Parts: sequence; C-alpha cells; structure tokens
Amino acid sequence: MTDRSRPAGPHWWTNAVFYQVYPRSFADSNGDGVGDLGGVLAHLDHLSLLGVDAIWLNPVNVSPMADHGYDVADPRDVDPLFGGLEALEHLVAEAHARGIRITMDLVPNHTSSQHAWFLAALASAPGSPERERYIFRDGLGRAGDRPPNNWVSVFGGPAWTRVPDGQWYLHLFDAEQPDLNWDNPEVFDDLEKTLRFWLDRGVDGFRIDVAHGMAKPPGLPDMTITDIEM
Repeated sequence: MTDRSRPAGPHWWTNAVFYQVYPRSFADSNGDGVGDLGGVLAHLDHLSLLGVDAIWLNPVNVSPMADHGYDVADPRDVDPLFGGLEALEHLVAEAHARGIRITMDLVPNHTSSQHAWFLAALASAPGSPERERYIFRDGLGRAGDRPPNNWVSVFGGPAWTRVPDGQWYLHLFDAEQPDLNWDNPEVFDDLEKTLRFWLDRGVDGFRIDVAHGMAKPPGLPDMTITDIEM
C-alpha cells in the first residue's frame, strides 16, 4: 500500500483516484470465462499499490445483459453471473480494510423490459398506475400507428415501440430499456429505496448513468435540427 494519505471528509471524491472496473472483463475467479466480483477481490492489493482511492464498478445488478448490464431488471440485487449480493458485500468489506472505497453505476433513466414494473405495465391498461411509472403515449394518425413524436433512439431507429394494445412506450436507448417517468413521485421513492439499500451495505457512492436523459421537455415535442445539433 502506498504511503499517500487517502482523501477524507464529505468531498473525498473531488481529489480521489478512481479506477474503473467493468467486472465482466476484468478478472475471472471461477474459470467460467466471465469476470466477476471475486476477480476484483483478487486484485485489491494491486489496486492499493497503485494508489487507487476508489473503485468505480460498472453495472453488476440483475440484468438480461441486452446492453452490457445497463438494462437493470432488479436494482437492489447483484446478478449471480458476478457472484451475487454476498460477493459484493465481501468485496466492500475487503476494499474498506485496504482504505479503498467502492462506488457503483446507477441507471435511473430506464429499466430493463424484464423489470417487474415494466412487466406489470404491459399487463395493465392504458392510464393505469403501472403504466404511469413509464412513458406510454397514444400514437399519431387515425389508427395511432405512428410514433408519438420524431425522437430517435441512441441506438438508431424510433425511440418508441408499440405494444399490443396500441400504445407506445419511450426508450431513449434499446427497446429493452424503457424510460422511467420522472414526473411520477413513485419513481423518486423507489430510487431512494435503492440508494438506501446500497448505502446500508457499505457502498460509498454512485455514478449516475444518463443523468441528462432523466428530464424530458414538457409535452415531449418533436426534435428540431437545433435540438439535434445541441
């Protein structure tokens, strides 16, 4: 371990040395060909010698892995692929023993299409509380067969997908990543539960993914050339 003092206080992160870890490709501890949290654990001493103050873990939540883990099906659990919740708790304890903090990726803009909330939304009627957790809209045209606006997904194609009852849901990324409705207080409350869940387990902080996407313009107007250039 280096003799450099670790940053302290509530603003420790402003002067900290972070090391980003994408667990799936970092190190495999059990020989199954997939990196895991045990692999990160095995390299803690190396990271300490490098003078790392904090590890930034890319997504380890339960996920179908349609977008490298950024499609989260359960934000309050760890995917068995990486060793499960117990493996993360062990990693946090061992990292703290070496003076290394653990921060996690947080993905609040959207969920996986396999998240329990979205499955409930698909099973519920238009205008239901379940659908209000996401951004569902009626389509344009007499038959409602055109997307509600001209927004384009980051991954290409329309940012809207139609469901069997005729409504459309918004996804700024893949169709398997439906956007949450941040005008709904229930969404805020659930994020608070997620933050508390991980903080109670010793996680030191979070990196907010796609923070800019959480706020949508009122009425979801069509994009203009100026909007695209910005």
